[in-house]
Amino acid sequence: MAHYRASESKREQFRRYLEKSGVLDAITSVLVTLYEENDKPNNALDFIKLHLGAAAPEPADAVALRMELADLQQKCNLLMEENKELRNRLMQYEPSPEEGAAE
Repeated sequence: MAHYRASESKREQFRRYLEKSGVLDAITSVLVTLYEENDKPNNALDFIKLHLGAAAPEPADAVALRMELADLQQKCNLLMEENKELRNRLMQYEPSPEEGAAE
């Protein structure tokens, strides 16, 4: 019987912790929003994730990050091509270390 009370005390402490940190209010709010939806989503878990903010960054941020990524990839490709071209030009003027050792 004492084990049951200790367990109940831990549960109550955890519940108070969730209440103080605002977790219960946030979850309750999302569940109420889901309840009030006229067209229930096919995947309730995705709906909850989306409304709790765990799904993804803001769409504007995501678009900006995708654009930056594409720009950086393009710059990287240009630099790789330039590096390759410069190495080829350098090989015309300087023999490779293997060729120099053979002579």
